[in-house]
Amino acid sequence: MRLIIGNKNYSSWSMRPWVLLKELGIPFEEHKVLFDFAPGSPFYTALQGVGPAGRVPVVVEADGFSVWDSLAIIEYIAEQHPDKAVWPRDARQRAKARALCAEMHAGFGKLRGLCPMNIEADLKALGPKFLAEEPGLVADLARIDAIWSEQLAAHGGPFLFGEFGAADAYFAPVVMRVTRYGLPLSAAAHAYAQRVEQTGAVKAWVADALQEHVWVAEDEPYRTAPTMG
Repeated sequence: MRLIIGNKNYSSWSMRPWVLLKELGIPFEEHKVLFDFAPGSPFYTALQGVGPAGRVPVVVEADGFSVWDSLAIIEYIAEQHPDKAVWPRDARQRAKARALCAEMHAGFGKLRGLCPMNIEADLKALGPKFLAEEPGLVADLARIDAIWSEQLAAHGGPFLFGEFGAADAYFAPVVMRVTRYGLPLSAAAHAYAQRVEQTGAVKAWVADALQEHVWVAEDEPYRTAPTMG
């Protein structure tokens, strides 16, 4: 299985299946293509024939079969590796985990728009400013806190459904946003965010992101010049 991803510093969608595969010990080959949205760029060239949507992530099998969209990829991984706890074993909890991933997949527009993932940057000065100006961001953050707190209370942790699975991988980029932008959380949600950051897969992704030293101006509207080494 080959997983095509974008920049680890920015690509929240790529992070989700990568972290899940890594944390569950499922072997895969990483193929990273740096963001370049100009027509005919190496980014789009790499996706020709395998990623018709022109976006990452994409899973490509040895015979050329491909799956794109992070949620579809995670479902494919679950079907290919039924021995792994990608989703909860209980049917109702499995349905709830899927609902939470779908909610993350389609929602939280203010968080996405105002706080794009940027692992390298310290943006803690921006978070409180955005919260003061944008009620929609306050609502997004309150909903995320409620999801995490309720799930931890229901299952006793350490992750949303007990053991690490698809839902935790789906919220891993949210953890990156919360910590980098200094967004406030309840004690239980904050402790969960810290646990996610300390998983081996997330630590590996972050370490790689910090070594990229690639600045994409259109992904950083709040900075006028790069600060990377």
